[in-house]
Amino acid sequence: MAANPLRVAPGGSDVEAMERVSSLDYYLVLPRQNERDPTTAVVGIVVEEFTRQHDHSTTGLDSAGWTPDSGWWSSASLSRAIRSDPETLARVVPTSRRKAEGVYRALGGGQLPDDTVLRTYFLDHQPIVNAPPLRLGPAQPPAGFHERRVYRVLFAKDLRAEQVTSLRAAWRTPVDGMSASAASGHLETDGDQLTWELRRVGHTLAWCLDVTVLLSTATADAVGAALSDLTNVLRQHGLIPVTTERFS
Repeated sequence: MAANPLRVAPGGSDVEAMERVSSLDYYLVLPRQNERDPTTAVVGIVVEEFTRQHDHSTTGLDSAGWTPDSGWWSSASLSRAIRSDPETLARVVPTSRRKAEGVYRALGGGQLPDDTVLRTYFLDHQPIVNAPPLRLGPAQPPAGFHERRVYRVLFAKDLRAEQVTSLRAAWRTPVDGMSASAASGHLETDGDQLTWELRRVGHTLAWCLDVTVLLSTATADAVGAALSDLTNVLRQHGLIPVTTERFS
């Protein structure tokens, strides 16, 4: 069982374990269904990075795509299509930078540029509407804590049953049958407490992760790292993050 439930191996997923060695998110682009060729498993790469407010809620998304014939290009419509168009969504798979480096070489790109260079290809920023935090739950934190925050991370794509089982085991989800969530977890670090629940939502967005943070320390440094780690765990299992909203 993983020592830290915020960072787990994917288990039951086709995506290899992705260590957070880069602040950018990497995706592989598969051929269209009618263009599938056994010798061509991947046709391109997409690199993304969310922009965020100081409280870690999402304000926008930058992305760049690369294919051997077109090189690097940037389009906000690409990011939207990845999350809203079923055909595009089916062709995009989360991956690690290490895997992306291998694909980039195999497709004739040479050495994949580092993060600093890749950011120069982000030419078409996609703003994401960010409203003031809504109140979800009690206004006052429990005794012993000075602040309570609630976040919701929305994801596209779907999870297979074995992937949910993997998450439940890694996050040590109680087997009580009472929760409406598919998987949940809890962590206490330096006096701060984090709890999270994963559940299905809506018709176009497949899943959401609700994270409640109770802060007892003087800083909120743990919040950003926890949200990043939890989001990356779900990317490891094949989900694609859409936005992070704050509700309190």
